[in-house]
Amino acid sequence: MSAEDLEAQEDELLALASIYDGDEFRKAESVQGGETRIYLDLPQNFKIFVSGNSNECLQNSGFEYTICFLPPLVLNFELPPDYPSSSPPSFTLSGKWLSPTQLSALCKHLDNLWEEHRGRVVLFAWMQFLKEETLTYLNIVSPFELKMGSQKKVQRRTTAQASSNTELALGGAAAAAAAAAPDVDQEDSVDERAVQDVESLSSLIQEILDFNQDRQMKCFNSKLFLCSICFCEKLGSDCMYFLECRHVYCKACLKDYFEIQIKDGQVKCLNCPEPQCSSVATPGQVKELVEADLFARYDRLLLQSTLDLMADVVYCPRPCCQLPVMQEPGGTMAICSSCNFAFCTLCRLTYHGVSPCKVTAEKLIDLRNEYLQADEATKRFLEQRYGKRVIQKALEEMESKDWLEKNSKSCPCCGTPIQKLDGCNKMTCTGCMQYFCWICMGSLSRANPYKHFTDPDSPCFNRLFHAVDVNGDIWEDEIED
Repeated sequence: MSAEDLEAQEDELLALASIYDGDEFRKAESVQGGETRIYLDLPQNFKIFVSGNSNECLQNSGFEYTICFLPPLVLNFELPPDYPSSSPPSFTLSGKWLSPTQLSALCKHLDNLWEEHRGRVVLFAWMQFLKEETLTYLNIVSPFELKMGSQKKVQRRTTAQASSNTELALGGAAAAAAAAAPDVDQEDSVDERAVQDVESLSSLIQEILDFNQDRQMKCFNSKLFLCSICFCEKLGSDCMYFLECRHVYCKACLKDYFEIQIKDGQVKCLNCPEPQCSSVATPGQVKELVEADLFARYDRLLLQSTLDLMADVVYCPRPCCQLPVMQEPGGTMAICSSCNFAFCTLCRLTYHGVSPCKVTAEKLIDLRNEYLQADEATKRFLEQRYGKRVIQKALEEMESKDWLEKNSKSCPCCGTPIQKLDGCNKMTCTGCMQYFCWICMGSLSRANPYKHFTDPDSPCFNRLFHAVDVNGDIWEDEIED
């Protein structure tokens, strides 16, 4: 190795280390070489997809996703002793989302760049080309179809077929370069330095999505955002955004907001604080911000509210248990897996077979109102559940109660309903034989019940026959001052 070549190599490696950070360039320790990771800048709303007729059986065939970042192209190189005076760097170019044919086209162009720079260092030119011109050179546009390189031997094609198919696979300048060498096997056109380092199309999709998410989070953490709650500017690493609406708030404000809602039991209301926004925080975001005991409460209440929405889930009615129980389809019996209590899923009492559900006095009122407002199908269900006789009894009691409220008054002593058909306003209860006034419903003295109507200080003075029907006329007593 000449002193000039060694100096040029050292200077080039030192320059690359100063231009790129440790994630983009790493110098090898044992040899004159290293590894560069080239992160491409994608256009806005760049989409990738897998066609539905993919050779590989995928659950996500026909999948399409908008991304901002793709995994980097990796250029591993080693500098020979006579570089850059005579020999080019030996290298391999690997990428997950480019096919071997596309990677081979890039390798070929790197060789052409070396020929243009022969005698001079070329690594920076290679890296600039890969970063800035890869998409244009390969004619990659959105939406971009992900494919795996085929390892099967193919038959020779005619010049026209090879040129046409290569242009479809590569496009642009790469197609023209491939067409310059017609009548070549497709397998022979794959450069041994081109490596698509991915196991399958399924793993490729997952790696792309994971990488895109990681890079987006890295960019988010390095930016400044204005919290709309405390109106302070903070780094993204101190903030959090809602996935659906992308509204950003600082973690301190969201932590207080989440804790208040969870303590109040409003686990379904962890919405974005922005007015009219319906985005909801994910359980992972809640777990990141609140204490372990509060998250346990959140998790329990969220599970309970979810189970409450499931028609086939009921809770064990025992106060000491209260665990959710799956209800058998078409049946009314459920057995708690914890305490083995068998109960009716309708009335929550001990299972009673085909007998109607028992109805409490409080439930009877609700049952009556529910039956009167129900449609025919619901009425038949209620009759089957509680029994038609119970329903009829509830309706009759309601009619009796309505009639008594309109046509009777309760005894002030024992509460017995009393109907007044005729006579004066001094009444006698048929239940406890207590005297009382029909006007003010006050109890009267048994020794002299009429004193209530003759005492000038009484509110019912001179009203013994007030509002009494006498010979078809209502007698309205006049109260003397």
